[in-house]
Amino acid sequence: MNINPKTRVPRALTALALSLTAGCAVGPNFKTPAAPAVSDYGAHPATTTATAPDVAGGEAQRFVKGADITGDWWTLFHSAPLNELIEHSLAQNPDLKAAQAALTVARESVLAQRGAYFPSVTGGASATRQSQSPSLAPTPSSNALLYNLFTAQVSVSYVPDVFGLNRRTMESLRAEAEGVRFQMLATYTTLTANVVVAAIGEASLEQQIDATRQIIEMNSAIEKTVEYQFSKGYASGLDVAAQQSLLAQVAATLPPLVKQLAQQRDLLAVLAGRFPSEAPEARFDLATLSLPADLPMSLPSALVRQRPDVRQAEANLHDASAKIGIAVANRLPNFLLTGNTGSTALTFAELFKSGTGFWGLGAEATAPIFAGGTLLHQERGAKAAYVQAAEQYRSTVLTAFQNVADTLAALEQDAEGLKAAASAAAAAKVTMELAERQWHSGYASFPAFILAEQAYLQARTSLVQAQANRFSDTAALFQALGGGWWHRADLANENHEN
Repeated sequence: MNINPKTRVPRALTALALSLTAGCAVGPNFKTPAAPAVSDYGAHPATTTATAPDVAGGEAQRFVKGADITGDWWTLFHSAPLNELIEHSLAQNPDLKAAQAALTVARESVLAQRGAYFPSVTGGASATRQSQSPSLAPTPSSNALLYNLFTAQVSVSYVPDVFGLNRRTMESLRAEAEGVRFQMLATYTTLTANVVVAAIGEASLEQQIDATRQIIEMNSAIEKTVEYQFSKGYASGLDVAAQQSLLAQVAATLPPLVKQLAQQRDLLAVLAGRFPSEAPEARFDLATLSLPADLPMSLPSALVRQRPDVRQAEANLHDASAKIGIAVANRLPNFLLTGNTGSTALTFAELFKSGTGFWGLGAEATAPIFAGGTLLHQERGAKAAYVQAAEQYRSTVLTAFQNVADTLAALEQDAEGLKAAASAAAAAKVTMELAERQWHSGYASFPAFILAEQAYLQARTSLVQAQANRFSDTAALFQALGGGWWHRADLANENHEN
């Protein structure tokens, strides 16, 4: 091929491209929204919670303002089975894997769009046999009517980014990729919190079932005693019927608890990426969990940088801003630079000899003149979409602050609730024991004993639920504050483009 290395085609293309790409990108330049100008999450911020002595999960909790969140916050519960289950879930959960794959797709789309910054170069070769009509002037210089034609060429085309269409498109795709990234982080944060809460729920149900079975056994023994007393004339048929009714009522509460426990174990299996038949063998007990004493309370200004849902909403806002520039650029002229060089000959042996080369250089400009208002309304729509995204961002921020405020209030009241439940359970137990002794001694009626027993059953159930609430809402606080993903090396890297 006769290609002069000093040909003017590449130089001319380069010079023209540089002159045309010196323009600016149309549309607004995105600015990260400022953090809310608030100093606290609630009107009456708490500093510490109440204490319930001698009860699992009854320790006081302190809210440490400005403290950071560890990347593996669940380890603060000091449960090896829980740590193992979460790590397994992070490795096997299909929802998290799908979110990670979606992020890969988004990042590859960004990398693919980079090609728009560079010229497109294609090479081609053709070999044809042609027959020319005698009535037309022969194509070859030999005047042959039947001949072979061999051609080899390289073509270059380039679209200069004069008004920033490519740059805004790239900006939009990067923002979309960031949105997908934070959606993945939200999936991660939700997964870790759900596993902890599900494990706590299982432990709570285990204790409720255990307490219910103990009370059933106790009532069965009392029923035999009442039946014996009835046979000896010391108890009435009404007493027997009342005890049988109470036993049936207590027994009826057991199947729903067993059902909930089975469903909770199925949930734990699915969260870990397993089938229900492959549920983890580990069992959780509230008594073996440690309640974190110091709870971080991130500054409000930091919350908007930590919450994945807020960051995703910010990325959506950025995307909407870039799309305004795309819509504006589509209404402006587009330019195309082309160039080609190659060689053509009648025989393959002559294809690369001197005198067979050719080249061409072209420039093209197109501008929309009339599109029925399509481009104008697309620009207006893009601006309205930005307003929509801005309001959605504000709504997400407000919801994030509400989540934290609600969780802090819940933790404060959980402590008070556990303290009251512990006192109620202790009092109910004493009352039941006294009522039982008085009934056996003949100083109290049997119905009074039954009422005391029912109160004790309800008090034990309420106590277990109050304990579980403290652990669950503690996990909810870590989730509400963002989950500490920024301290995990596999999640915190923001320089993700290769």
